[in-house]
Amino acid sequence: MAVINVTDRSGRKHVVQSAPGASLMEVLRDANMDVEAICGGCCSCATCHVLIDDAWTAKTGTRSEDEQELVEHTSAYKPANSRLSCQIKFTDALDGISLTIAAGD
Repeated sequence: MAVINVTDRSGRKHVVQSAPGASLMEVLRDANMDVEAICGGCCSCATCHVLIDDAWTAKTGTRSEDEQELVEHTSAYKPANSRLSCQIKFTDALDGISLTIAAGD
């Protein structure tokens, strides 16, 4: 099992374990980490918005234009850290990743 270090919206820290293969959104949603994922991972809402820790941003890839448009219109937007967790596949390379669930709008 691989690990995701999650800070929830109230500032509490959690360690979530999961086998790689799903999207980060699916792992966080299934672990009840307050990720709504209303669109089911279609990159058409921002209810799975997370803030990736600085040390991990390069490993998560770059945002698509659609993802960029969605995250930049949220109140919690941070240019270097905002991602939609549905757009990041949880792989072995992300074992140990740290992220914060973004405040909801």
